[in-house]
Amino acid sequence: MNLSGKVLAVTGSGGALGQAVAATLGGYGARLALLDHAKAPVGLPPPGALHYGGIELTEPEAARSAMARIAKEAGRLDGLINVAGGFRWEKLTGGTLDTWDSMYRLNLQTAVVSCQAALPYLLQAGGGRIVNVGAMGAVKAAAGMGAYAASKAGIAKLTEALADELKDRGITVNAILPSTLDTPRNRLDMPQADFTRWVTPAEAAEVIAFLVSDAARAVTGALIPVVGRV
Repeated sequence: MNLSGKVLAVTGSGGALGQAVAATLGGYGARLALLDHAKAPVGLPPPGALHYGGIELTEPEAARSAMARIAKEAGRLDGLINVAGGFRWEKLTGGTLDTWDSMYRLNLQTAVVSCQAALPYLLQAGGGRIVNVGAMGAVKAAAGMGAYAASKAGIAKLTEALADELKDRGITVNAILPSTLDTPRNRLDMPQADFTRWVTPAEAAEVIAFLVSDAARAVTGALIPVVGRV
């Protein structure tokens, strides 16, 4: 896959999936703009990557400012990968509304705000790619996953609605729906699980790489399960 010449923004770049996405896209030749809530880069960014730390993507002005900086410093913006998000397990019984608000802000609001901020630059580039990270848990939620699953279901509907909105403007919008990702945190939380059945961040990143490539120009509005053997 050849992504040379493309400038791609990755939100949540400091997380396990964000780092894998950056490494994979950079390996295919893309120039990366890495956005993260943390001020300092996590890990070793790919060569030539731009890092924008301390970005609060729930705030429209912060997102607009970051996208404007990317377009100015990189010269263009060809794609947006919305990885930023979080997870909280909490049953409704004994739970709080704060959890639902938090999951909405982290998982859905960040994606909505980032899409709105990036769209003018994607249109200026004559097209573009948006890839959102949803979750299979949004299709069938288990106990304790209501708030998380609801926010990720919002990602699915955002993806479908925005794909339809932009279908005649050269921009594709798709989402991957991972099952459990093989991350250090998930291994710590579920030590008895069979990790070999989980999806690695690198495997999920390969699907994202396809969706931002020219080969995927005919794919839009898709919600693609990335489930491994779960």
